[in-house]
Amino acid sequence: MSTWLGRAWARGILTTRYPAAPAADDEAPETGRPPMPTRPLDELAEAPGSCPTGAIGPAAVDQGKCIRCARCRAAGFALTGPVEASGRRRSELVWPGGRPGATVPEAGLAPLGRSVHVFLVDVGSCNACNLEVLALANPYYDATRLGIFFTNSPRHADVLLVVGVPTEEMVEPVWRAYEAMPAPKAVVAVGACPTSGGVFAGNAGLRPGLDAVLPVDRYVPGCPPPPVAILDAILALIGRGRPRAGEA
Repeated sequence: MSTWLGRAWARGILTTRYPAAPAADDEAPETGRPPMPTRPLDELAEAPGSCPTGAIGPAAVDQGKCIRCARCRAAGFALTGPVEASGRRRSELVWPGGRPGATVPEAGLAPLGRSVHVFLVDVGSCNACNLEVLALANPYYDATRLGIFFTNSPRHADVLLVVGVPTEEMVEPVWRAYEAMPAPKAVVAVGACPTSGGVFAGNAGLRPGLDAVLPVDRYVPGCPPPPVAILDAILALIGRGRPRAGEA
């Protein structure tokens, strides 16, 4: 018996305790966490120039543009932000002073009840976000234990998960998928690409973000965001997310 098979046999199937418990360290690695300044932003003059997507400004950090490249670490940033960083409005991803502000707890989409069906659409990605989304279906994250199911048809879906920067060729297909969904329905933009265009922003044949095509109910920052961040966004959308620091 191979070593890895022997370990698996002895250990059994492990499933994350999230959201009953906070995300473990290996579920929220550095590259999955938003960068935050280690000193006041006005003392980090080199930080804006270190960012390839213009996410760092003189007074705020736009986590929706951040691709987690870590170039800002040399300019006084650390990848220590909360992995549960999604927002229901685009403006919530712009952190004054580089730190998250207070949020208001959400009632969620109550008509969706205790279970939701999710339909995934790729409008032009590198496949990194796809892999993180699909990890929710594996035995470790096991989203079905929380009543979250993937479906192969938008006609059976409550939530539309969109990855990638919207290309002109995918505008009509993603809109048709949205139109096919029964009400109540919601849209989640997963990653920097559908949120702001990411590294591709400004290129010909691309829309600036998913909200230029569809009404977006939740934005998940990251490039790519880890599975826990995506899971948090879905749970927050339906009013079952973990309490966050600063919630009023």
